[in-house]
Parts: sequence; structure tokens; C-alpha cells
Amino acid sequence: MTSSTKRAVGLYAIISFKLFKGLLLLSLALGVYSLVGDDVTVRFERLLRVVRIDPEKQFFEDMAGQLALVSPSTVGWFATGTLLYSLFSIVEAVGLIFRSSWAGWLAIGESAFFIPIEVHHLMRGFRSVVFAILVVNVLIVLYLYRNRERLFHHHR
Repeated sequence: MTSSTKRAVGLYAIISFKLFKGLLLLSLALGVYSLVGDDVTVRFERLLRVVRIDPEKQFFEDMAGQLALVSPSTVGWFATGTLLYSLFSIVEAVGLIFRSSWAGWLAIGESAFFIPIEVHHLMRGFRSVVFAILVVNVLIVLYLYRNRERLFHHHR
């Protein structure tokens, strides 16, 4: 392993994270698109039965009631938004693979964008998942910003 490969381990971790997130969101978007036009409540109850959870429990009855309020248009908009964000993450990861400076700035901007939102959520109540996401985003911003000259091609 060369010294330049060792030094870019952080970048490869970020690329893996962005690709994983993009592919996961792409799968979610395609799954949600399959729900457009269907009765979401019926599909939810069917899923509960497949995984052997009693849909008659109050929590799941309440959730089914909330799902009944979701319109097909809302499902379509959610799927489209998720699809666009998944493609954003995939393009970002591919740009980072090729070490394009625009991709580095895009990753810095995206990660920095969510930091105040996560801090706001933590101020309303501590949740370990939100805290972990905050830490990951801060680390991404710091790593990419501090190493941008070394990691990315600069077109002058």
C-alpha cells in the first residue's frame, strides 16, 4: 500500500458512506414509487402480517390511521425527493472518486448544511443517532476542508 493510499483512507471512507447512502436512498425511492396508487394502509397491514406483528396493537393502529391520511400525490412527491437526493449522493461520490474539487466542495457544503439542523434537534432532546450523524458530518467537513489541496485536482 502506497503512502498516498494510506493518507486518503478518510476520503475512501467518505466515498463509501456517500455511495452507500445514495444506493440505500435509491432503493427506498424505487420502493416508495411502487406504492403510488396503492392503498398504503393495506400494504402496511400486509407487511405487519408477513413479519408476524399483530396489526391490532394500538401503536400500529395509530400508525395505520396516519398512513390513511397520506395521499397518492404525497407518496409521489416523497419518492421524487428521495430519488433526487439519492442521485445527488451518488454523483457526489463519483466526483469524489475522481477527486474533482467541485465534489469536495459539494460534500463540504452538504455536510455543513445539516450541522445546524442536527444541533437544533439535539437542543430539543438528546438522541444518540442524531449526535452520531452530527459527529460524522463535522468530521467530513473538517477532513475535506483541511485536506482539500492534497486530495483534489485543481483546474487553473
